Amino acid sequence: MTTVPTAPRLKRVPPGVWVVLAWSASTVYAILSAVGPHVVGWSPGRFSLWDLLALSGIATVIGGMLLQRRPIVAHTLIVGGAIGGALCLNSTVIAFTQFTDVAVALIFIAGSRPRRTSLTVLGLTLAVLTAYFVARKLASWPVVFSTQTAVALAAVVMWFVGDATRQAREHERDVGAHAMAQAAMTERLRIARELHDMIAHTVGVIALQAGAASMLIDAEPGKAREAVRAIESTSRETLSGLRRMLVSLRNQDSDSQGSAPMPALDDIERLAEATTAAGVRVGVEWHGARRALPPDIGLAGFRIVQESVTNVVRHAGAEECRVAVTFSAASVAIEVTDDGTGGNGNAAASPTGGYGLVGIQERVTLLGGAFEAGPRLGGGFRVAATLPLPADARMEGN
Repeated sequence: MTTVPTAPRLKRVPPGVWVVLAWSASTVYAILSAVGPHVVGWSPGRFSLWDLLALSGIATVIGGMLLQRRPIVAHTLIVGGAIGGALCLNSTVIAFTQFTDVAVALIFIAGSRPRRTSLTVLGLTLAVLTAYFVARKLASWPVVFSTQTAVALAAVVMWFVGDATRQAREHERDVGAHAMAQAAMTERLRIARELHDMIAHTVGVIALQAGAASMLIDAEPGKAREAVRAIESTSRETLSGLRRMLVSLRNQDSDSQGSAPMPALDDIERLAEATTAAGVRVGVEWHGARRALPPDIGLAGFRIVQESVTNVVRHAGAEECRVAVTFSAASVAIEVTDDGTGGNGNAAASPTGGYGLVGIQERVTLLGGAFEAGPRLGGGFRVAATLPLPADARMEGN
């Protein structure tokens, strides 16, 4: 079971809590810094300054609770709380400290909401600051223009910070989605290659065996039975391979007890025997010091031989096929040749052919190797591939 990583503790704190904490800290700082709550040129009527401060705190708390669901309404309440606190503690200016909670809310909204919403919130913030300044001017109350301008510019900067965070998050999400799509496409291509290589060879062998059984069923029923047995054996082996592939796809995290290892280059002897029994003789030659290969290279080598032999069986019209595997210190070379009709009959070499040689070329390219395929001068067809070995496999061969 895949476990979801736990977010850091600070990220688990809701943004509304940070807003309330910012308002509380800035208010406490302002109270401790001031001689006492006072208002210049303004009287709260029958409400005391502490009542107004309490209402400002309540508005900030409610705004923090609504921040994630109703950002515009929440920000309006948070700005109102900041203005109320400024009126109570320092009516001449809305200082930076008294605007900290607004800055926190603005960063969160700009970083998590669409730009249209965040611009609306920014416009609301600047409008409130402007209205506060104009109202005090009209009432002939003292104001500090430079400080109010700096606070407004700080709000704009906070919006840019939050918007940049949102864009970076969206870019990261897009890159992740693209990478996942690419990985899924690569996996689909890999599965398609495996299924094609596995089934195409089996169907070719079965077709040959079925044709032989049909011709011999009356004249030589014993050989016909052997052909039918070969069809049964080949079919069971292919079904077993398909079952292993499906189990691997369904549960790639665990090792299934019934699963068998994927075929490797050493298994081409068995492949040659099955193809020879189907009517096309396959001779295998080994050159150089044979040694264990990495699983991906071993599987690729087996599939290259399998697909090449399948093309010979289905399209070349040949009676014999030769497979040569050459080990060197830095690579393993595979060559499959036949004496059939070559490019004139090999579907893989024709413009309208299937995906056989295309799949081989993809495998070789993914492993950084070289690939050649084409008719032979003396007749027939030739497929050659060279797969480079990693450093550890090369050292083993030296």
